[in-house]
Amino acid sequence: MKLFSCQCCQQALYFENTTCESCHHPVGYLPGLSVLTALEPMGHGRWHPMEPQVRNAELVYCSNHEHDACNWLTTPSQTGQPPICFACRFNRTIPNLKDPKNLERWRKIEVAKHRLFYTLIRLKLPIRSWREDPDNGLAFDFLDDAPDGSAPVMTGHNNGLITLAIREADDAERERMRVEMGEYYRTLLGHFRHEIGHYYWNVLVRDAGRLESCRAIFGDDSQDYQEALQRHYNNPPPEDWRERHVSSYATSHPWEDFAETWAHYLHIVSTLETAWAYGVTIHPGIPDPSTLSTDGPMNDPYLTATFDEIMDAWVPLTSAVNSLNRSMGLADFYPFVLTVGVREKLAFIHALIRETQALR
Repeated sequence: MKLFSCQCCQQALYFENTTCESCHHPVGYLPGLSVLTALEPMGHGRWHPMEPQVRNAELVYCSNHEHDACNWLTTPSQTGQPPICFACRFNRTIPNLKDPKNLERWRKIEVAKHRLFYTLIRLKLPIRSWREDPDNGLAFDFLDDAPDGSAPVMTGHNNGLITLAIREADDAERERMRVEMGEYYRTLLGHFRHEIGHYYWNVLVRDAGRLESCRAIFGDDSQDYQEALQRHYNNPPPEDWRERHVSSYATSHPWEDFAETWAHYLHIVSTLETAWAYGVTIHPGIPDPSTLSTDGPMNDPYLTATFDEIMDAWVPLTSAVNSLNRSMGLADFYPFVLTVGVREKLAFIHALIRETQALR
């Protein structure tokens, strides 16, 4: 994530800001430019952005702004329907907002989902909505469990439809599930990055003629998926799973391996952009710091950095932040090991994304 600043007073702004805390200008996000802009009122809910590239545009907030669930800007509706921003157009079902608890859950979900869309746009990945492609387009259902507790909602993906159980927005419930499932890491943003990996397996592998090259790295995805999951849950993972998989869940089926690896690639490029936006470099005070040092500013991890540059920056950064967390008595920031086998899979994801960018 980049750092932003107010065009009016140069105060630092953060991605979720709706107001500059210094000059009190309203601010909104311009997804096409990846810019957070201060706004000047025009009246009737319309705004002029102070961002010079679009200074004369007439924009409105997404209608979900009224719920404090979105700060993205869009053009005024020409149909009389509420204006919906790019990220919110993919919502198919949202929780019942008459329940205050659901409203708070949905706000947390939208924070994570909007960060996902920031990354997808920065990576210049193709995205088609369920309205454009009813069979395979991307859509989100945010669903609550039935009141009687029967048939709890399962987070997952099915031909472009991503379902998220909104109980995942409850910190205590999500932590309980993390421990119960034996996971190192479980967050809303992690769920989104994993499930969108399934969507992009469809788009960039299945539908783009890359099945054989993907199978050469991740294995034969034609094996029965439900049987593979059942085996995974009924048996411990292979003892050497860390040699080839970023998580134990990734061992269950090649689709899950791809999605887990995809999610980690998004973790990496997003976090590296944030670190370098803050000017973070790593130079440990040990006799031989070479393996845990960074050389300073790197190329854009989303668009131009090579895979080796990304890996050379990621390992020192995670080592430093893991150590900082331990000093605070917290769990590791990144509790995963990127072995040679895992890096091979991450390199496939990197090449897949770079090839896609080159075609756009």
